[in-house]
Amino acid sequence: MRVWMRRLGVMLLFLGVAICFAPTLVPPFLDRVYYDGPTSGHYDGERFFNLGGTAAAVEAHERGRFDFLFRSWMGAGAEWPERIAVTPTVPPRRVAGGAMRVTWIGHSTVLVQTRGLNILTDPVWSERVSPFSFIGPERVRAPGVAFDDLPPIDLVLLSHNHYDHMDLATLKRLRERDRPLIVTSLGNDTILKGEGIGARSLDWGERIQVTADIDVVVERNHHWSSRWGTDQNRALWSAFTMRLPGGNIFFAGDTGWGDGRWVREAAARGPIRLALLPIGAYEPRSFMEVNHVNPEEAMRIFAMLDPAMALGIHWGTFQLTWEPIDEPVRRLEALDKTRGVARFVTVEVGESFAVPAL
Repeated sequence: MRVWMRRLGVMLLFLGVAICFAPTLVPPFLDRVYYDGPTSGHYDGERFFNLGGTAAAVEAHERGRFDFLFRSWMGAGAEWPERIAVTPTVPPRRVAGGAMRVTWIGHSTVLVQTRGLNILTDPVWSERVSPFSFIGPERVRAPGVAFDDLPPIDLVLLSHNHYDHMDLATLKRLRERDRPLIVTSLGNDTILKGEGIGARSLDWGERIQVTADIDVVVERNHHWSSRWGTDQNRALWSAFTMRLPGGNIFFAGDTGWGDGRWVREAAARGPIRLALLPIGAYEPRSFMEVNHVNPEEAMRIFAMLDPAMALGIHWGTFQLTWEPIDEPVRRLEALDKTRGVARFVTVEVGESFAVPAL
């Protein structure tokens, strides 16, 4: 009965998404214009687009969207457990000086503490990542830190507007409690402003000063954006480099490989102490390759960045694609053994670790 209820929920979600992605059937009011600015090498005056990659790959992805949703509803993906026990942690209030402490909250949400700053990436504490409260991907692992145990947050890096990365309910709570600086890419500030949340939105290559000796650069990556389907690519997606004394922090956001040049651009900004790299949500490859790297591609990114340490994220929390829940970790561990790499790690939700100095 539970399986059929889940399939019914996915079917309703499929129908809702199908309606949103059928421009001839969707009223114009379901579209949104989040950004209005001059054209650029990745903005045509209406929508943003990736650099690199191939048009054929993008077209194949668009053709495969409904097939992916339908086959997912029919049970094509691996069966995930309904819940996995998590042992939450209570982080310290601050980590002073050059020490760096990292805690995986789950999915792409990571708490990084260093130099007296508390930094969150793509914070999501909600139970579902969906435009609807009653259907859509549901959390398998609880957050590794209870929201009330979260230390005061100074900075939020928000990569793009998909529901598993831009969780408005969580961002509202953070805004009300801590009023952190939220840094994101063009257009996403419009969505946040509608909910009373302030943010600074920047284009690829632009930077914002955080303290006298720390800044954040919004970096190019290879993805897409949408909240309702018809608003596809109305807002920009990005990665981030946080430049600090003693080595940078790189957060890849949500990304496919594309042309791979975006990795070199980030590496050129200086030595990287910590990289946060996605390793999950990649099957079926014929559909997901444009948007999500797999563990092998994540290892290529790691090799090009050459950080002191990297954490594999974007796996094991919400079932978005077809691979088994722990497959990303197994594949990454196999690559580690083959290549003798011990600096690209995965941890359990709620687990913390220290990042060595460069």
